[in-house]
Order: sequence, then C-alpha cells, then structure tokens
Amino acid sequence: MNSRIKSIIQFLIFLLIGLGLLYMLYNQLDASYQKECAFKNIPESECSLIKRILQDFASVKIFWIIVLCLVFMLSNVLRALRWNQLLEPLGYKPKLLNSVGTIMVAYLANLALPRIGEVVRAGSLSRYEKIPVSAVFGTVVVDRILDFISLFIVIGLAVALSFQSFSNYFNENFAMPKGSVILILATGAVMGLIVLYFLNRALKNTESQNKLVLKLQQIWKGFKDGLNSIRNVGNMPLLIFNSIAIWFCYYIMIPLGFLSFAPTAELGAVAGLVVFVFGSLGIVLPSPGGIGSYQWLVSQALIIYGIDKFDAFSFSNIMFFAIQIFCNILFGFFFLLFLPQYNTKTSAIAEAQEA
Repeated sequence: MNSRIKSIIQFLIFLLIGLGLLYMLYNQLDASYQKECAFKNIPESECSLIKRILQDFASVKIFWIIVLCLVFMLSNVLRALRWNQLLEPLGYKPKLLNSVGTIMVAYLANLALPRIGEVVRAGSLSRYEKIPVSAVFGTVVVDRILDFISLFIVIGLAVALSFQSFSNYFNENFAMPKGSVILILATGAVMGLIVLYFLNRALKNTESQNKLVLKLQQIWKGFKDGLNSIRNVGNMPLLIFNSIAIWFCYYIMIPLGFLSFAPTAELGAVAGLVVFVFGSLGIVLPSPGGIGSYQWLVSQALIIYGIDKFDAFSFSNIMFFAIQIFCNILFGFFFLLFLPQYNTKTSAIAEAQEA
C-alpha cells in the first residue's frame, strides 16, 4: 500500500476514535443536561449544552490564556535547550531557533497523525543543520525517555499529595474495596517490571528472523542506547534543571487555566497537579492531540474536586483549544513557513563569509 494512503488511513482511524469518544462524552452530558433542565422546569428550547459551552468560552479571561501560551512557548524553548545538550556530546551545536522551530512543527504534525512528530522533528533538524538523521533521532529517543521518567515522577507525586481524593474517586465510581487503590498501583508497578524483564530476555535472541521481533529489538536497542547516552551529557545538573523546568511549565499551565475560568478559579495547586496528570495521560492516548481522551480525563479529574460536570467539560475544551489547537497550530505554521527562509538566509550569509 502507498505510504501516503496508509498515513491518511491511519490519521482517519485515530481521528474517528478521538471524535467518537468526544461525541459519546458530549451525548452523555447532553442527556444529563436535558434532565437537569426538565427538573428545573426550563423549556427545552432554552436548554442547549452547546450554547452553555459557547457562553463559557466567551466568559474566559483572555489575559490568563495569553500568559498560558507564553509559558507553553517557554517550555518549548527549554526543551530545545535540553535537546541541544543531548546533541553536544555527538559534536553538533544546532541553532536554538532551528531546535525550537522543529519541535513546534513536530507538534503540528502530531495533530495530523499521532506519534509522527518525532520523525518530522528528527528529519527537519537533520535537514536544516546537516546532521545525520540517525544521530538526531537517537537524541529524540532520549528526549522521550526523559519525558517518560518525568511523567511517572509527576504521577507518583500527584498520588502521594492527593491519595485520599484518588481513593474516594475510585471507590465512588468503581465500587472498589478499601485499600484497593494501593493494591492496584503496587500490582501495576510489579507487572511493569516483570514485563520489562521478560521483554529484555526475549529481545536478546539475535537469531530470530521474525519481523515483529526484529522491529521490537530495534526499538529496545534504541531505548537502552538512549539511556546510556544520557551519561555522556556534559552538564548533568543543567539537564536535570531543564527537565524539571519543562514539566513545571506544563504543570503551571493548568492553574493558569483555572484562573481564566470562574468555576475553577478557586482550585489550588494540588488540584492543578491532579488535573495535569489526568490531562497528560489523555494526550498520550493515540488520537490527534488527545482529542476526546483529554476532555474525558480532565473532566473526571475536576469532578474529583467537586467541579460541576458541565463546567468540567467546558474547562477541558478551553484548555484543549488553547494549547492543542491555538498554540500548536499558530506556532507550528509560523515555524513551518519561517524555518526554510531563515535557513536559506543564514546559509547565504555563511557562504558569503567563507568567500
């Protein structure tokens, strides 16, 4: 099958999954909203969930959304600085604008096809900086490994700081026995370690000719090589600082979002951390930008803290459109157009200086 047709089919499948989840969530909320209106004797003609959501969007304080977008871009500058750190041991020093720009173009690509951004990011920087794509892709793998580790640390921190809220939520929504949350977390951690152990053993079999096994061996090797390459970074404290700063920026965008929307304005730092974790997990799921899964998980997190489910749904959409749609599309298209011109100009200047 033609690779372009295959990509289009994959995009449509992922998009339909995300939109389907969002549609089911909306339908469920709309049915509940109609019942609430009927209970309050509000005429059906005046009871529109879409109208309420649009009113919620109109009530947003734009100042905080602008600040949120600036923090989002700061996180990408920090990510670019960390990425350049990973490239330095390989003997390369990319221009910061190229690193930031290719990251933003990658986010734009992810809206079209989940997970394609890493390939676009590596290929774009390789082209603009004349670095072998294999070397760039290796650092992208390391970058994702650092994010993977950071996400698990943040999840652990969120559970530790708000364990009772998590426990109450699971007990109320899934009729779980007391103490089962701890058991689930412990079981998940143990099972994860067991899977990694046996996967490592299975992939050591270099004689296998199975295509799936060979592909997994390649991915596993890249994962281990990525972990090993972190040790070659020149300034480890700076790498750690940049990693913390990136994820702090990600986190602080949620409390800034809270301030932009009246029903969530009084929520605190811990609530922000829990919503951030739920939202991060929603984006990880394979739909464009996490559409559908992001709204559902963020709404569930806000319900834990007593936010009305309709307000929770509105907030999840406000955040989704502010970051995933507005910021990623705006800055993504800007750098998509800017980078070719910028690199053509800098190349011409470099050639003139050499002459």
